[in-house]
Amino acid sequence: MVCIGEKSVMGQLLQYQANLKGMTPAQILSWAVSEFGAEGLCMASSMGYEDQLLTHLSAELPRPIGVFFLDTGRHFPETYACLEESRHRYKVPYRVYAPAAQEVEEMVSTEGPNLFYRSLELRKRCCEVRKVKPLQRALAGKKAWVTGQRAEQSLTRLGLRAIEWDSAHNLYKLNPLFNWSEQQLLEEIKTREVLTHPLQGEGFPSIGCQPCTRAVQPGESTRAGRWWWEEEEHKECGLHLK
Repeated sequence: MVCIGEKSVMGQLLQYQANLKGMTPAQILSWAVSEFGAEGLCMASSMGYEDQLLTHLSAELPRPIGVFFLDTGRHFPETYACLEESRHRYKVPYRVYAPAAQEVEEMVSTEGPNLFYRSLELRKRCCEVRKVKPLQRALAGKKAWVTGQRAEQSLTRLGLRAIEWDSAHNLYKLNPLFNWSEQQLLEEIKTREVLTHPLQGEGFPSIGCQPCTRAVQPGESTRAGRWWWEEEEHKECGLHLK
């Protein structure tokens, strides 16, 4: 049974999807600020190509959207360097969220620092502690959040829309680059001279925590280097639930 509240949300979602049809990423961000207010929005960033382009576009808005970064404590040094440089270059509000120290201590004490290699269950536990719970704090009080997801990235992201309802967090999720190809993305980054992560040009099209990310090989998918020991359909950390 669908409750009245769910019907209302789905009806509004369909209207939003119709409104955004044919819009460019920059237009989608502008629309979002107009609809939800800059204070009602936040943008996720892991410093990858997609996130950096969206941050660049946000910086051009009269009211930029604030960016949040989930500091898992296991990132590449280059990721922190990119965060530092981005903070100085882009005049947008940045907020960093870290996992609860006690939860990390308990997890590592009982399961070890590299538990994620042993099973899917343990990998998801690590992601839950280091990413999912901090995300919940980042989204608290927001009306919508912006992500750099693209349908082309993996099997788990097929069927993406420009805007979706995130039932796990009870707010809208905007994916301005949802239907962009990698070629479109790279051309736009070059044209706009977007600041990019130094590892992206070294075979890392998708970058997460250092122990869980490797360079991809020729012919592999964009996210093949993420959790490479797992099956393709499992390659999500829990931030983007369907």
